[in-house]
Amino acid sequence: MQYSGFNKILRSVFVQTLLNKLDDGTFSDFFEDWKWIFSYSRKYTKVIICYTIIGIISSTLGLVSSVASKYMIDIITGYQFEKLWLVAVIMVSSMVVSLLFTSLVNRYSTKLSIYVNNDMQADIFDRIIDADWLSISQFENGDILNRFNNDVNTVASNAVSWLPNLIIYVYSIAATLAVILYYDATMALIALLSAPILLLSGRYLMRKNSEYRRKVLEVNSKLMNYEVETFYNFDTIKSFGVMEHYSKGLRGWQERFKQTNLAYNLFTIKTNIGMSVLSAGVSFLAFGYCLFRLWTGDILYGTMTLFLEQRSKLSNQFSNLVRIIPGMLNSAVSARRIRELVELPREVHMPEQSERMRQAAQHGFTVQLEHVNFAYIQEHRVLTDSNFIASPGEIVALVGPSGEGKTTMLRMILGLLHPNQGTAQLVTQDGETVPIHADTRRYFSYVPQGNTLMSGTIADNLRVVKEDATEEEIKQALETACAWEFVQKMPDGIHSLLGTRGRGVSEGQAQRISIARAVLRDAPILLLDEATSALDVATERQVLRNIMHRHPNKTCIVTTHRPSVLNLCQRIYRVIDTKVTQLDEQASNQMVQDF
Repeated sequence: MQYSGFNKILRSVFVQTLLNKLDDGTFSDFFEDWKWIFSYSRKYTKVIICYTIIGIISSTLGLVSSVASKYMIDIITGYQFEKLWLVAVIMVSSMVVSLLFTSLVNRYSTKLSIYVNNDMQADIFDRIIDADWLSISQFENGDILNRFNNDVNTVASNAVSWLPNLIIYVYSIAATLAVILYYDATMALIALLSAPILLLSGRYLMRKNSEYRRKVLEVNSKLMNYEVETFYNFDTIKSFGVMEHYSKGLRGWQERFKQTNLAYNLFTIKTNIGMSVLSAGVSFLAFGYCLFRLWTGDILYGTMTLFLEQRSKLSNQFSNLVRIIPGMLNSAVSARRIRELVELPREVHMPEQSERMRQAAQHGFTVQLEHVNFAYIQEHRVLTDSNFIASPGEIVALVGPSGEGKTTMLRMILGLLHPNQGTAQLVTQDGETVPIHADTRRYFSYVPQGNTLMSGTIADNLRVVKEDATEEEIKQALETACAWEFVQKMPDGIHSLLGTRGRGVSEGQAQRISIARAVLRDAPILLLDEATSALDVATERQVLRNIMHRHPNKTCIVTTHRPSVLNLCQRIYRVIDTKVTQLDEQASNQMVQDF
């Protein structure tokens, strides 16, 4: 066998086996995860140090109280009452102060966990929001939600307490062992009997616990995603009358979750039984040894009590030390799942370029895509050598069958996606060009398909895009979107409450409020993705005319199947067979007639 590290001196096969296992990747991954966790708890270093010191003091006082109780028993059984009051004072004082410090440790631990949880969630939230759209879209919503809440809570609960507890437990073991060793070396050896077995079983427990923990989290994420999707599509499910199908699906996921958790629980029970049997065996051995020493007159009752109490305490401290392992591993597994989100590629930002365009925004921008190729999956093209242009003052339509690439085009115009080849850029009135990226999104207003309203008042929904908007500005935006007429008739006007996804208004009314929100943003470019599909023809035409009349420099891009919209467009682009092509006047007229 080839020896490495310090084992070149020891030349021990056993030590080398352990070293080889340390190099197999398990521990390196573990340390990387905890290095990431400590990056959040580092700012609380002083408080963590204070937490550790208080814990050490509390353990010390508990030990002092135990020694004092030993002397009290010896005094009472030996009828030496003259020192009883002093020992009693020491014992009671130690217990009271220890209880106080233990309470402080608990308080510190809870506060620190909350602080770290909030810091971590806030930072992770920002990173998720700023993640590359294509990368983050590979994760299911329920999975993201589970990682953001449950995994962060697991990490935060251990981030600040793990290292202090490790130090406190090691100190308590050393101090307790020193006290026992002071009175009897053999008893100290008996008390340590369980330690080697517990430590050697640690690696196995780490690996199995990680496996079970990972499975539980994965199934929980899938269950949560199923719940999120079900409640999000509540109206559709009820409309089709397929409630029984979804109830059956929920029970199926619950069964998987139950089986996974029960398997984890069984592993935990077996582990605890093994630990308990080991502890009980050592306890019987220690009790027998103490009885023998008491019978031979080598120790007094107080010493026997101290031995048994501290041996039990030592065993508990070793068990606590071993139990830290599952907590450490659970945190490491959760940290790995969180890191998968936060380490996703970030969106492209070019703040200097987009800032230069701020001055040019009042004159509007031309949206220009040239020779664009794009594929979500390699060799499965969605767009091929496609061109598109929309200038200020124009309404430009994007039409084509569903699934041909219209939504992909809009995502590219918004900078959520980027061409594999070709260019996607904004052009100013002076001809300056800037690649479309995350920071250029401030120059867009977007009305997507479907109901995108949120719970809160109508004013709240509009102020999402402009927090300091006045009531007059909100009213003007609603008028432009032909929504003011019905909003002013509502009980509280713009302060009327809407439920989740805009419950309380019709689909057409919700669509007009969404358009008003986009108008209030007053960005140079307006994207309407089937945004007028729920409006009647007259209202639809009036909304578009209002927008272009009140904002003549606005570039308006629409995806639609409505001929009433096509009649208002300066240009029409068709997406079919992965190609985006501009229709000539004759083809445009024919398309309007075909509709």
